[in-house]
Amino acid sequence: MASAGRVVLVTGVSRDLGRKFARAAAADPDVSRVIGVDAVPPRGDMGDVSFVRADIRNPVIAKVIVKEDVDTVVHMSVISTPGSAGGRNTMKELNVIGTMQLLAACQKAPGLRALIVKSTTTVYGASSRDPAMFTEDMEPRRSARSGYAKDVAEVEGYVRGFARRRPDVRVAMLRAANVIGPGVTSPLTSYFRLPVIPTVLGHDARLQFLHERDLLDVLRHATHTDVSGTFNVAGDGLLMLSQAVRRLQRPSIGLPSFAVGNVGSVLRSARMADFSPEQTAFLTYGRGVDTTRMRTHLGFEPSYSTAEAFADFAAPLAATGGRTDRVLARLAERLPDPDAVPAVEGVDHG
Repeated sequence: MASAGRVVLVTGVSRDLGRKFARAAAADPDVSRVIGVDAVPPRGDMGDVSFVRADIRNPVIAKVIVKEDVDTVVHMSVISTPGSAGGRNTMKELNVIGTMQLLAACQKAPGLRALIVKSTTTVYGASSRDPAMFTEDMEPRRSARSGYAKDVAEVEGYVRGFARRRPDVRVAMLRAANVIGPGVTSPLTSYFRLPVIPTVLGHDARLQFLHERDLLDVLRHATHTDVSGTFNVAGDGLLMLSQAVRRLQRPSIGLPSFAVGNVGSVLRSARMADFSPEQTAFLTYGRGVDTTRMRTHLGFEPSYSTAEAFADFAAPLAATGGRTDRVLARLAERLPDPDAVPAVEGVDHG
């Protein structure tokens, strides 16, 4: 499969991870050309990548795939934040309609040999009834009714349908845990960058991370192997939300879940963080995925554990104690009933 002269098309190159992967693929000696596709031009240097400005919701993408003799498609343009897409309706169109058009284009491409799809463990949802670890054949305990998780479930359904219709094309779906790293901007990294971190009272979510470098490595690995199927991809181990906050050296304030939603609306309006209902559920319950198949079947081993990936993300962030701690401490002292008020953590009362 890794013969010279391959032509790789990468979607979603206007965002950093898509652009970085396309550049890395272009530097691969087994690849003769990389075509990067997006509706808007990328911000950074594309290196040897040929950029084609095209909206994957438009059937013109089929002409690009055939004209360029593409044999490998890496689909990275399923987006998680409405703000970056121009609203929820546009986000759903880009994610679901865009994927449908891309797959229709792949269907018509006789020379296509491999389709690699960057999916996400968000497809499993987050609820109080979740298993300790989700394996790839498990369904979410509650099917997503809206938002990013619903988009991903639909996208995965269309990809499975394509795999049935084109058994000659190798299809690999990579369900990545939350991608993290110093250069990553996402709903979760924006949350961890807040000066005071709101948490859900009475809950301590289990978190798993995938370092951005490991995401790029697993995508490259998947384009080179002959393996097909669906794979959970995450760094070793789990980190509790309380541990993550302590390692950031940032104060947190425990709030009832409805109040976290209200705070989230304010933060979203201020463009400080994106708090969707699914994000709140994730910060309440967290999620764990089993990565046995990633090792045994896909043959991939991440370089960073969950804790190491988080440490690399946290390293450049300044602690936000001091004045914020004092304000929170005074707030806590004024509240009369400790059982009925937000719990404040990370505060030095000394």
